[in-house]
Amino acid sequence: MKSVAVIFGGRSVEHDVSIITAHTPVIDTLIASGEFDVWPVYIAKDGLWYSTKKMNSIAFFTQPDFEARLAREKKVQISFDNGPSTGPATTGGLSLVWPGVFPKSVRVDVVFPTMHGTFGEDGSLMGLLRMAGVPFVGCDMTASAVAMDKVLTKQVLAQEGIPLAPSVWFTKQEWLDDSAAVRNRISKLKMPLFVKPAHLGSSIGITKVKEQSGLQNALEVAVHYDDKVLVEEGVRNLIEVTLPIMGDDAPRTALVERPLNKTELFDFDSKYMSGGKKGGGANSAYSVIPADIGEKLTAQIIELGKKVYGILGCSGIARVDFLIDSVAKKVYVIEVNTMPGSLYHHNWKKAGVSNMELVLGLITMAEKRFKTQESTNYTFRSEILKKVGGPKLPR
Repeated sequence: MKSVAVIFGGRSVEHDVSIITAHTPVIDTLIASGEFDVWPVYIAKDGLWYSTKKMNSIAFFTQPDFEARLAREKKVQISFDNGPSTGPATTGGLSLVWPGVFPKSVRVDVVFPTMHGTFGEDGSLMGLLRMAGVPFVGCDMTASAVAMDKVLTKQVLAQEGIPLAPSVWFTKQEWLDDSAAVRNRISKLKMPLFVKPAHLGSSIGITKVKEQSGLQNALEVAVHYDDKVLVEEGVRNLIEVTLPIMGDDAPRTALVERPLNKTELFDFDSKYMSGGKKGGGANSAYSVIPADIGEKLTAQIIELGKKVYGILGCSGIARVDFLIDSVAKKVYVIEVNTMPGSLYHHNWKKAGVSNMELVLGLITMAEKRFKTQESTNYTFRSEILKKVGGPKLPR
């Protein structure tokens, strides 16, 4: 039986959302399949790593004394070596290690990252897994890093002619050095404006600004959360839609989804809280699937979504978000999410893809992609060290 490590939590403002994604639908589905030995790997808010089968139930994290119970658990370490294996020896690999008088270790066959935001979705975790030499689900390091930075995403997509809303960006240091100059750059944009921390997800720290009087506070909130800030011009006659996509060389789309948020900004509460306890991650209670935008706009969204997915080099799964001017019939790409909340499984289900097909399919893709990458030679033999001078070591 293959072992799967589901990594979640992390030092991120989206920590709690990550716990939900890990369990619904990933861990629940993996256990239900009966095909895997599932190891939940939880990274606490202080950065410490834990793993115990008790964490396979989300109830572990909803207990009133959760932190006290967590403190009693043994911390887990990761080892970048072959570890115990019943199969033939391989190069690289990752093992979970519980040190102590009676140490224990488990070799991991595949990793399913479900971390949102900083140190996970931003490519940090993917870089670690690449170095370990273990198959992992989802976008690779480069696509994750680019997509996590809203400014960098716009710069890359602009070079490819993707339609984007007008925007200005600045760093926290620029704001501290000369806020008046920053405000002058922003003044060239038309109200309303959306002020966004460049690296955060789940709409955390985002403010809609209708008048100049509200701009200062919005900018201060954004620089509180991030060292880079994006200010976007609002789209008139706005319709927001989103498109989940999965696959590698031949990506497959789910259905175009239109959130029906009750507020002017589709914020954290709109996404995760307004649907009640049954939300289970991305809030599907207030959305139209498929979006009621007509065949022509739907086709345009799907074509643009696939193109963006390919430009950024996404793999496994992602979600592309769009803004539509419903009167001018213009579509703008707004951002890319490389780890959609709960995999947007509610949308995939309506598209005819069950949780089982979704989760197991992503693992199959990860293993296939890993085998393909193994044929790439990352090293080069040279004679350069023999030509380096200097003192010789004593015999």
